[in-house]
Amino acid sequence: MLSSLLKSDAVYYFLRSPAAIIAAIVAILIIGGAFLAPWIATSNPYDLASFSLMNGLLPPIWEGGDPRFPLGTDDQGRDMVSSILYGARLSLLIGIMAMTIATVLGVGLGLAAGYYGGRFDAIVMRIADIQLALPAILTALLIDGISRGLLPAAMQQDLRVAVLTLAIALSLWVNFARTARASVFVERNKDYVQAAMIMGQHPLRVMIRHILPNIMGPLLVIMTVDLASAILLEATLSFLGIGLPADSPSLGTLIRIGMQFLLSGEWWILWVPTIFLVCLVVSINVLGDFLRDVFNPRLR
Repeated sequence: MLSSLLKSDAVYYFLRSPAAIIAAIVAILIIGGAFLAPWIATSNPYDLASFSLMNGLLPPIWEGGDPRFPLGTDDQGRDMVSSILYGARLSLLIGIMAMTIATVLGVGLGLAAGYYGGRFDAIVMRIADIQLALPAILTALLIDGISRGLLPAAMQQDLRVAVLTLAIALSLWVNFARTARASVFVERNKDYVQAAMIMGQHPLRVMIRHILPNIMGPLLVIMTVDLASAILLEATLSFLGIGLPADSPSLGTLIRIGMQFLLSGEWWILWVPTIFLVCLVVSINVLGDFLRDVFNPRLR
């Protein structure tokens, strides 16, 4: 199995693409560091006893800062490296959960719309067209506002992560639905699908076992790109003060806090998490472009 994997087209083109290799290394380092944050971070930004106000606003080490804090500290004395690792961890968790929900919802609706057609297809596609007319951030803002109106005030703080994840997911499902629907239109007329239908297999079994595995190529590309979009959308909402609260150090929250110190000279509080976020999003997008080229031989 390992030898067949190493001989696959994806590995062949990956080893000959310097951009994909660099992007994969950057993404692995960032994602690995984020999920290993509790073990490799020098302090826990959630734990008030792990940092001191006396260490606040220390510059990075190359500007004469404390060697204990290579990238400096914020106004509360929290190590920037630890804050970024924990912030990336939270941003990635929200992004992955939102992308997963959007994938299940969008692919499910797209498969059903393409397979059954008719009125159900028309309803799903009209809803998708309406949502495409709105930017993703406006859809997320709308869902967030509705949740604030429906949920009791005492529950809003505890459910911020869940609400934000759902808002991002419901703003990203359309691409999955449209791609799955278009792919089903092509696959359902092929012999293997027609044979399964003639044999009397249940439509759900036909869609999941026969059609879905054959349309995973374009869906994997969208999953990669939408993961970057979900992370960036979370950062944007948190930067606007609508996403996570200030005591939850996501990357967007750290950037919003850093904006307050940009003109006072403490530039690292803003630029360090910003550069980190840019590297994460760009590396994931580059890998998405690579997967698009692999699954579409005409673009190689």
